[in-house]
Amino acid sequence: MNQTKMTIRDLNLWYGDFQALHGMDLEIPENEVTAFIGPSGCGKSTFIKTLNRMNDLVQGCRIEGNVQLDGENIYSHRYDVNNLRKRVGMVFQQPNPFPKSIYDNIAYGPRTHGIRDKQQLDQIVEESLKKAAIWDEVKDHLDRNALSISGGQQQRICIARALAIQPEVLLMDEPTSALDPISTAKIEELVTQLKEDYTIVMVTHNMQQASRVSDKTAFFLNGYIVEHGDTRKIFTNPEHEQTENYISGRFG
Repeated sequence: MNQTKMTIRDLNLWYGDFQALHGMDLEIPENEVTAFIGPSGCGKSTFIKTLNRMNDLVQGCRIEGNVQLDGENIYSHRYDVNNLRKRVGMVFQQPNPFPKSIYDNIAYGPRTHGIRDKQQLDQIVEESLKKAAIWDEVKDHLDRNALSISGGQQQRICIARALAIQPEVLLMDEPTSALDPISTAKIEELVTQLKEDYTIVMVTHNMQQASRVSDKTAFFLNGYIVEHGDTRKIFTNPEHEQTENYISGRFG
């Protein structure tokens, strides 16, 4: 059993008067992939953003409850949000590289955290691109604009950019939904490798993807977690009829 990296207890979230998340309880194990599945608009993306306080940026958003990273409540007034976002990186649904060179995309985070030494930056850029399984494709074109490469490559550049600040947790919000099947397969393979060094939380619409890459799965419906547990059990022997109906394609 892997240790728990993040613990969520009785988390509730409102956008104005609308309650989007209800009484969320979840444990996210270290060095495993936890997948969030469920129909559109059920709270998966809202929930993943509470794990690095991205919802702080949304006007009228109010959160109650407890989200712990290594036993510390990240919503405590004393918690440093910049430090949190260094420890908990994020990759979004649409590849969103900066309109800069591939090199500058990867070096951006380390530079903002004060690393200026060229040799050190070169090393971080190379290591991050290698970890994101794209070094061989771009090593001779690091000065190219990151927007000029394919969507699948852009998404791996975004993963490398997230890895460059050496996070402990990597949040991925539907990282392959905008990609073709070959790029999707590359990212799935990458996720399986990355969990050796990182804790990964992944929102996915693709249930086959969840069953292929995740160790744990949580099924969301209408802002609630209906059930969560070992992926194999959720997919072969779910406890709740709603989970079974969703997985078998009867709704959603």
